[in-house]
Amino acid sequence: MKITLFAMALVLFISCDTEKKTEEDIDYVAKNEADIQAYVEENNLTAVRSNSGLYYVIEEEGTGTQAEANSNVTVAYKGYFLNGSVFDQSDAEGITFGLNQVIAGWTEGITYFKEGGSGILLVPAHLGYGSRDYNGIPGGSVLIFEVSLISVN
Repeated sequence: MKITLFAMALVLFISCDTEKKTEEDIDYVAKNEADIQAYVEENNLTAVRSNSGLYYVIEEEGTGTQAEANSNVTVAYKGYFLNGSVFDQSDAEGITFGLNQVIAGWTEGITYFKEGGSGILLVPAHLGYGSRDYNGIPGGSVLIFEVSLISVN
């Protein structure tokens, strides 16, 4: 009887552990791609897709210094989900940070702008916070950012 209970407990433990890993490691790439394409079409955006899967819209390229992946920048932004729900926003003066200290979608995306430039970044989960929940952002989320590059410092 002890072996049977032990075996059942082991199977239950392995099942739970496997189920947990599956939920955490879901590949959202294809789903995010389809969701972004639908959003772009529904909102009549002229978006460019980079090789990494980031979509961006340059509304104003800007005329100043172009940001690089290791630049320190000041950016004003609003971040929201595909449903329009805002999850984060700066004030008009923006925030200053190193592009090597933020999500990959920003490290890449901000480099498409020069000082004074603005546009939209559509960031799939693999360039954002991945498949796990993070500070109120559900795992697998596409993140949309309206950005204005105020300065390259």
